[in-house]
Formats: sequence, C-alpha cells, structure tokens
Amino acid sequence: MADVGISVDTAVDVAKESAAVVLLNKDIDVLLEGIIEGRRTFINTQKYIFLTTSANFGNMFSMGVLSLVLPFLPLLPTQILLNNFLSDLPTLALASDKVDAATVAKPAIWNIKNTRKFMFVFGMQSSVFDMLSFVILFFIFRAEPATFRTAWFIESLLTEIIIIFVIRTGKSILRSRPSLYLVIISLAVVTVSILLPYLPIGEKLGMTALPVNLLICMILISIAYGLTGELLKKKFLRFSDAV
Repeated sequence: MADVGISVDTAVDVAKESAAVVLLNKDIDVLLEGIIEGRRTFINTQKYIFLTTSANFGNMFSMGVLSLVLPFLPLLPTQILLNNFLSDLPTLALASDKVDAATVAKPAIWNIKNTRKFMFVFGMQSSVFDMLSFVILFFIFRAEPATFRTAWFIESLLTEIIIIFVIRTGKSILRSRPSLYLVIISLAVVTVSILLPYLPIGEKLGMTALPVNLLICMILISIAYGLTGELLKKKFLRFSDAV
C-alpha cells in the first residue's frame, strides 16, 4: 500500500529522477526479496525488543525484592555485568535468525501494547522462577553467599538463553529451526556459564564450585522455566492482539 515510484536504469532521465527506487535490472523479483527481507528484519528486531524488555524487567524486580530480604547482595556488581554481557551475545545472533514462513507472509505491525503485555507477563514469569530458586537455595540448601550467587548466576543465565528459543517463534520450540549462529553462540554461553565456577577465574569473580546436586537442581529449574514459557507463549498468542 506504500506509494513508491519505481523505474529501471534504462528509462528516460525524468522517470529515473522522479522514482524512489531504480532497478538496475528489469526484474521485479528483487522488490519481493526486499519486502521479505524487510519483514524478516522487523520480526527479528521485535524478538530482541520482547526479549530484552521482559528480561530486564524481570531481573530488576527480582534483584529489588531479593535485596530487601537477603542479608547479602544476591549478585556482585561484576557478576551482574558478566551475566548481562554473556546473555547479550546470543541476542546479537537474533539478527541472523530464521523467521517462520507464515510470519513473513503478511506485513508485521508494531504494537506497543503487546510489547508492554509481553514485558509484564514474561518478566513476572522470570521473577517467579527467581523466587523459586531463592527459596531452594536459601531454605533447602542453606547456601552461603558465594554458593548462592554462583547458583543464581547460572540459573539466571540459563533461563535467559532458554527463553530466546521459546519466544523466537510462535510455533512449538521443536517445530521451528533457529539459525546456526544462534545455536552455536547459545551453546557456547551455556558451557561457559556452567564451567566458569570451576575455573580459576571463577574465584576472582566471587564464585565457587557448586555441589553436583545443586548444579543439577539449577538446570532442572531452568528446564521447567522453558516448559512454562512454552505454555505461557501459547496463551499469550491466543489472547494477544497480534501474533
């Protein structure tokens, strides 16, 4: 529906000067490719905005609550910065992510209302699982500050990676293939987050090696978070103004 003047390179000068787009070849398929690429870029940008707004809202809420009830800081400043840096790496790969064919079949619409809904719904989901981790760490494992921070660092990072694959598609997570770059970077970040406490640099960052049962518990919580996010996504899309 856009009013765009189109001409070709072999047209008369006045036609080319008045056109917004000049085709170097007499082939309008390039216009179709441009439209599809534009829609793909818009959708991947929307994924990034959904992810960062909900994650930041959830982390802010969790840190605020835990800071009021814990006798120590839930994460050290360096750990927060490292967590943010590592979690940002896979989101950068969203620019190259694949987009479902059904999604690019129609124009995407920017809907700030849905973005706000998404931020609150998935941000609060993140906070609920953060609170669950807090209860398990503080009351069941009786974790010391260093152990608490290490476990929550891993759980927070794993959940942020998992939710990327949940929200990147309106389909089931198993029915939509992500880009290879996104998979590789995400696996690398997960590996680093789990191994970091066991490496010499982990001690300098205020981390400590976790008992195996505690590490498994954090992984299971992260998996449960992903499954919950998948169910929540279906309900959100059903009642959302736009998919």
